[in-house]
Amino acid sequence: MSQPHAVAAPAQPGEPMSHRQILEALSGLLLVLFVALVSSTIVSTALPKIIGALNGSQSQYTWVVTATLLTATASTPIWGKLADLYDKKLLVQISIVIFAVGSTVSGLAQNAGELIAARAFQGIGVGGLQALVQVVIAAMIPPRERGRYNGYLGGVMAVATVGGPLLGGLIVDTSWLGWRWCFFVGVPIAILALMVLQKTLHLVTMRRDNVKIDYVGAALIAAGVSVLLIWVSFVDDSFAWLSWQTLAMVAAGVVLLALAVWVESRTKEPVVPLPIMAQRTTALSILGSLAVGMAMFGGAVFLGQYFQIGRGYSPTEAGLLTIPMMAGVLTSSIVAGRLITRTGRIKPYIVAGTIILVAGCGVLSVIDHETSLYFVGGGMLLVGVGVGMSMQNLVLAVQNTVRLKDIGAASSTVAFFRSLGGTIGVSVLGAVLARQVTDDITRSLAAAGVQAPAGGQTSNLNLDALPPAMQEIVRAAYGDATGHIFLISAGIAVIGVIAALLMRPAALRTTLDLAEPAEAPGAEPVDGPVLTNR
Repeated sequence: MSQPHAVAAPAQPGEPMSHRQILEALSGLLLVLFVALVSSTIVSTALPKIIGALNGSQSQYTWVVTATLLTATASTPIWGKLADLYDKKLLVQISIVIFAVGSTVSGLAQNAGELIAARAFQGIGVGGLQALVQVVIAAMIPPRERGRYNGYLGGVMAVATVGGPLLGGLIVDTSWLGWRWCFFVGVPIAILALMVLQKTLHLVTMRRDNVKIDYVGAALIAAGVSVLLIWVSFVDDSFAWLSWQTLAMVAAGVVLLALAVWVESRTKEPVVPLPIMAQRTTALSILGSLAVGMAMFGGAVFLGQYFQIGRGYSPTEAGLLTIPMMAGVLTSSIVAGRLITRTGRIKPYIVAGTIILVAGCGVLSVIDHETSLYFVGGGMLLVGVGVGMSMQNLVLAVQNTVRLKDIGAASSTVAFFRSLGGTIGVSVLGAVLARQVTDDITRSLAAAGVQAPAGGQTSNLNLDALPPAMQEIVRAAYGDATGHIFLISAGIAVIGVIAALLMRPAALRTTLDLAEPAEAPGAEPVDGPVLTNR
């Protein structure tokens, strides 16, 4: 008698998985991806109320987002290297547990400082999820077919990014729930993801006993990046650009990163493999991911603040107003993914995506607190289309050029720089926004003759505690300053266009692994199968 609901047997190394096996495994992986994405999007519309309730500042608002991105960025390369060593399924499950614990502690935070610390711990789990999901999918599906399944990834991305803000808005607008459930709600989803993965994900572990994790290099990279990001967050606020604090922090960051490069160039198994990064496709994809990450995360994270504080909408309404961006991500990722699978070409879609991203940021760069919502929606739609066509495909371009045994390190390297770009973007643009808002509020208060609340203990983000006249001044300041954020984002995204144009046209391979190279000693590595006449 046949056994109902039997799970298909795992494929052997190098043997492609069947469509059924892929869909079974993807069910758990997509749920994991959903959990990771919701962790950031659910707070995008709720964060103004969360920071207001905790009486936090604009700097703390930025750091609630930056803390997660920072630890996710620092841990991503380590997770990728671990995936080349140990059971990928177990690593994904460990990441989910760390994420769930961080979510629980975040929901229990009593002040903004505690929330930032809990979000930093949560980011370690997010770093594992954002690296390992890509690694596992690359171990299951050949690059040529991966475009077809990227549509599913785009769908989950769109649902999470649309559903997250909506869910966050509904939670903070529901009196018997409260903002803490923005963090608690992810815990049962994480537990469900663990159960689904335990049943559906079956991979053959290709363990390499000679691999050693470069903890020294990872620590130096994390320390160097952290020092520079902390400097960016406090410069021009706590101390001047030209000051001994700036000199000390920038010098320390540069020295740490220089030491990291020195260590990575000499260790046998570097966390960030320099030979892989030296390949043209990989180097340009990393540069493009860095730019797209800075433009996307750095600009989009402040849209919820724009709609709520700058325009006066509720968190739920702010979530609904972000739908055009997510519709663009969903549509473009599905359409581009299927076209890539059909044609085997990837460069044209990355180029088009980065150009559209620049156009979208350019449209949003002219908004203020009175701009038509149709105009704002059109700009967000363009940004979403650009991100959907470029972000995932930049990872795919790199995965197409490396051996299966190096897929973890290569994928996590791209994810590292994309997350780094997002972290830098949020920090830099958050600092710019805070400075612009402070100047505008100070100028408007002086012109209107309105006195600020006594003692300076009330946060600008806690509008209900401000006098009505000052509320209008704060709204106008935040609404008008947001356009400057997207102007900078557009300039950053231009770097992504240049990187995409310089990429070498390459056909996506139809096998899981590259053939063993038959090359003479000292020969240069080849960046995948090159298109010559197409």
